[in-house]
Amino acid sequence: MTATSVGALLLCRADPESVRPVARLLQERMLLVPSGTGWSVLVPEGKPWRKDGRADYRGTPADGTVEPVDRVVGGWATALAVGSAWPVLALWWDGDRSGYTLAAGFRRPVGYTWLADGTPAAEEEAMRTSAVRLGLDPVLDVQALEALTRPDPGADAGARLRGLLAVLARAGVALPPGFTPGDPADRLRSVAGAHPEAEQIEGAGLRDAARVGLDVVESGSLGPWVRGPRARVVATAQVATGLPLALWGARRRSGGWITAGLVLLVQGVLGLAYNRIRSAGGGSGSPGR
Repeated sequence: MTATSVGALLLCRADPESVRPVARLLQERMLLVPSGTGWSVLVPEGKPWRKDGRADYRGTPADGTVEPVDRVVGGWATALAVGSAWPVLALWWDGDRSGYTLAAGFRRPVGYTWLADGTPAAEEEAMRTSAVRLGLDPVLDVQALEALTRPDPGADAGARLRGLLAVLARAGVALPPGFTPGDPADRLRSVAGAHPEAEQIEGAGLRDAARVGLDVVESGSLGPWVRGPRARVVATAQVATGLPLALWGARRRSGGWITAGLVLLVQGVLGLAYNRIRSAGGGSGSPGR
């Protein structure tokens, strides 16, 4: 990796059909590509963490301050995973560090960071927590992950990410040929675009955001509870969490966390409306049935 090698990948433990409707709610241009058995990868087309010092639609200050890539993709991963039936693993890197952020449901995201030379810079417990949430082997996989938290003069940040992917391969992850974590974002997009099954994800505009949100609910991408007894509780929790999260992101000028809060609000409001309509109509999706 070099000082210009800034990029990120979002690994979703779901097939593209389940990821597609939720990804549209992020309001970001991304490429969606299958990535192994039961996995998909989202490749961001934009670089909101690099805007040449100009103010952008993500709220980057005009004084040239840029939002760190890990903060941006951490917000995206949280937005995708909260309330969904599948976890999201965001891999990220820049000239100084590399690492990952794992988001799964309403749990607090966990992650790990390595310095450019591969020096571990996080708590070892994060690896064990990640293994549990991803359903990895509690012995063999955990041992392999813990090895990534120990000093190794021969392993730089890129090697650490490759080691992480080697462990994930046993859980079905298979990045498309040519995908190399640590490469610049432009190269990743080029490789993703050349994949025969690559799919362009466009952000939903304001006029069709509600329709897209209902598609998410209908598709089951948010999990089985959107139509069961827990539906109202989950939707209410999404609304209650989404608003303060969006406000917190706005105060910190964090586009990723603003997006996470807004997606939660959309999912919660539409979830409440959907179940209310289904209950009134006596449909099979009404709570408790």
